[in-house]
Amino acid sequence: MSRTTQAPESPAAAATLDLGPGGGVNPVRQTAPPTLPSPGRNLLLDFFRGWALLVIFVNHIPVNGLSLFTPSRFGLSDASEIFVFLSGFAAALAYGRSFRSAGLVVGSAPVLVRGGQIYAAHLGLFFALAAICVIGDAWLAGPDYVSRLNLGYFFDHTPAALLGLVTLTYVPNYFDILPMYLVVLLWLPLFWALSRLHVGAALGASLGVYLAMWWLHIELPADPLGDRPWFFNPFGWQFLFFLGFAFGSGWIKAPASRGWLIALALGCVVIAIPIGYPPIYQADAFWGDLRATLEPWFDKTRLGPLRILHFICLAYLAVCLLRTRQHWLTRALPSLIATAGQQSLSIFLFGMALSFLAGMALDQAGRTLITTALVNLGGIALLLLAAQALAWLGQKPWKQAARALAHAATDSGGAPAPTGALGLPWVWLRHGTLAAALVFMAVSPTLLVRQVHGLRGPAAAVAAELNVPTPALPVHRMSPLAQGTDSLSAQILRAKRSSAADHPVDRQPGIAGTDPALVPVSLKPKQAKKPRRDQAGASRSKLRKPTVQTGTKKTAVRRSTVPTPPRISP
Repeated sequence: MSRTTQAPESPAAAATLDLGPGGGVNPVRQTAPPTLPSPGRNLLLDFFRGWALLVIFVNHIPVNGLSLFTPSRFGLSDASEIFVFLSGFAAALAYGRSFRSAGLVVGSAPVLVRGGQIYAAHLGLFFALAAICVIGDAWLAGPDYVSRLNLGYFFDHTPAALLGLVTLTYVPNYFDILPMYLVVLLWLPLFWALSRLHVGAALGASLGVYLAMWWLHIELPADPLGDRPWFFNPFGWQFLFFLGFAFGSGWIKAPASRGWLIALALGCVVIAIPIGYPPIYQADAFWGDLRATLEPWFDKTRLGPLRILHFICLAYLAVCLLRTRQHWLTRALPSLIATAGQQSLSIFLFGMALSFLAGMALDQAGRTLITTALVNLGGIALLLLAAQALAWLGQKPWKQAARALAHAATDSGGAPAPTGALGLPWVWLRHGTLAAALVFMAVSPTLLVRQVHGLRGPAAAVAAELNVPTPALPVHRMSPLAQGTDSLSAQILRAKRSSAADHPVDRQPGIAGTDPALVPVSLKPKQAKKPRRDQAGASRSKLRKPTVQTGTKKTAVRRSTVPTPPRISP
């Protein structure tokens, strides 16, 4: 069935996009102007989500000097507000139409599916980083990475920690934003139901929960051994999420560009710079005292009102700047960042793991100006490259290639397709690259096999530094478990823990590295079991000597290796 061609609308109507699920454009309405090559996406939304993900990566690298120069250090809000607000905005585009078309019950299905994906992503990220910490402690010379990530409780009390992990009552600080987003997302159907009564009812309920959190000090526990709450309190951050949902649904309109509003927002942003930038408020007593006075009002855990105000001012300035300049986002670098924003959950997970690996790389290479810049820029390049790869895989190129080959065979009548402008050398280059990649994929698992002549590489250097003897491997290459000996990785990890115990530092309670009792059970040396005693106090580990009763006396019989008749005393 052919599609009729519609007459072009006015420029004002053409600039208005009818956003569908996930930021797509309804094909019934006029699409974006020709200057935008991707009319199916909201480029502003994708760009700022990608920008927030890159800032989160830089800020989460341990002891990263470049984090002092990210935009989040020059104010009261940071990339977390951008991420949560735009998540609410995207939720309105993705789930609002399903609620309107399918109803509350059926429309809640994709919300629950997304919640399950976030829950699985949270658990997967935790176990991936826990494995990275164990591998880093075993193979690299450096700090105790389990203690750096505050995972001592997990390795010391694994059964209880697993129960707390799956019930979200054990949430370490590095893993707290996804549980908050999961809880807020599960509140979305109720928020939508209240909006069907009146939009003011939904927004009023969200504001009421926010105020009750401040008034009643509502928190969720995050540490089974202490009173530490979730770092991102969902009762506070839900207000920013649903505020973004209201803007994405069109319930609240962004104000027009007015001179006095721009000046007011710019003034708030400028005043916040000396309050938020550490080198300024740490060196000047006035700004330091002012920050200490206002600090409860921009608390990050409960989303202080000053953080919301600062973020709204920044968002208004960004919209005023880019409202008529969206063609800037079609250039090379902004387009790459927008692609990262389109793959937000995957890039967030990859960025969190990559930031910790970047910190480990800086521990080995040193935190000089050159190494810090190279690690940060290399990590950002990897994130952008991963986003491009995910976008390419999302297009299912194997199906497109199959259709193209079938079409080419049909056009050529079964003759082989031409080799292209570069001819035969280009074909051989492609095939050679593919062959090298396949060989590497096949050989890479063997890199984990221990060498017959001893250990090599960085693990050998770590063993030499910690004076850990390298165990001799038998000719038949028995496994360490069958040999009954500890592996070199276990010895290195135990040496690190003992070294940390000899030089204690200030750590939070419950963290491995300062107390030998906190060493994981699997790495503790086995202690001889004390023999149990019976009621008479005799040890059960010793065999009682047999006795022969003669008259009224019981005589003990001496045991020997050669059985002999018992000697009976008179």
